[in-house]
Amino acid sequence: MSKPGFVADEDRDAVTAMLRAQLEGLPARSPFYADLFAAHGVDAGALESLDDLRKLPFTGKQELRESQAAAPPLGRHAGVDLTEVIRVHASTGTTGTPSWVGVTRRDSEAWTEMVARAFRTMGATREDVVLHGAGLTLFVGGLPIRDAIERIGSTMVPIGTGASEKAVLALETLGITALHATPSYVRYLAEYIRERKGRDPREFGIRKIFVGGEPGGGEPAFRAHVEREWGGKVTEGLGNADMAPVLFGEAPGTDGMRFTGGRHVVVELIDPDTGEPVDPEPGATGELVYTSVDRECCPLVRFRTRDRIVVTGLAHDGAPLIRCVGRTDDMLIVLGVNVFPTAVRDLVQTLHPRTSGVVQIIRPDRGGHRVDPPLRVEAEWGAEPGDHDTLRRDIEDLIRTRLTVPAAVTLVPPGTIARSEMKSQLTRVE
Repeated sequence: MSKPGFVADEDRDAVTAMLRAQLEGLPARSPFYADLFAAHGVDAGALESLDDLRKLPFTGKQELRESQAAAPPLGRHAGVDLTEVIRVHASTGTTGTPSWVGVTRRDSEAWTEMVARAFRTMGATREDVVLHGAGLTLFVGGLPIRDAIERIGSTMVPIGTGASEKAVLALETLGITALHATPSYVRYLAEYIRERKGRDPREFGIRKIFVGGEPGGGEPAFRAHVEREWGGKVTEGLGNADMAPVLFGEAPGTDGMRFTGGRHVVVELIDPDTGEPVDPEPGATGELVYTSVDRECCPLVRFRTRDRIVVTGLAHDGAPLIRCVGRTDDMLIVLGVNVFPTAVRDLVQTLHPRTSGVVQIIRPDRGGHRVDPPLRVEAEWGAEPGDHDTLRRDIEDLIRTRLTVPAAVTLVPPGTIARSEMKSQLTRVE
């Protein structure tokens, strides 16, 4: 039987008691959940063990959007009034209209605790000087990361996005030891330094590269490329705007991220097609589902993240280690085979420097996941001279061999595909 939440055995009783108290009081303060539980005929307060969570209904992103449309600004699912909220963030809108996420003072303290634990796991110390190259506005990877870095005692340099010139100045003058950003910006900044400044990013002496906010940091070829470019070691974190900025963190030298949310969040692994629980054993794949244990403003129950993960192994204490392989929303189905755009990018990256490693998948404008073969891929050729026809065939052969789907590759010059300082757009609709 699966153990929801990746919860340590010594924490299960305490987490169960806290969650039971949360669920007992939830219908009285959240009309959304009062209606949802009644519609499914469940008594959420009758939870006896964490395994009983599977008896409760899921919460989907579209339901939260509808909740906010019905009762703006925070929605019928919000557990407190706006007057109790000290800060508002927003989801990035990856799957639709962005939604508001309220944070109370207690919620903020819990976030800071969770994110600080994740960054300590990823290798941050008070001796580090961290260049923060992620958004500092509504993005949950901004201000909450700052709070956590300062909690650890590291020196925070809040460059944000759209300020690569200032980032270079900071690298030149402040003794930066660590870089935090999305994988897209980590690569973008290295390209900026090489192409605009004519310099080698390794000369700045970055030792630690903390990435998150999108899949990519765990892709072997992408990671190897970034580590060659900067000369530092990559570790990654994983979170969710609606639940917490970072809930999983990767310890240096391990083969995946471990749950670092403590007693604040229960995590389940489910089959994305059937909704049935999946044991988080090495080799297992599934979708992450989150339930808040003590959240005040957004007390979500069984929230489907659409993050598809694989369990890569176990830590020394038996905790599952995971990698995020993509979002179920981004997944394409070609001849019955599930294809994640991130997997295509990682394969193309293995051919660097014959390719730049930057790709986009062209998909038809008809909705759904199904794509008629061949898979259309646009890829940039790289700095290494060579025969483009041979390169195109090599990419197509690699995709057919590794992903078992036919592909039609179009090669374009370096710099053709748009770069992003936030999240890369790996698909384009035509």
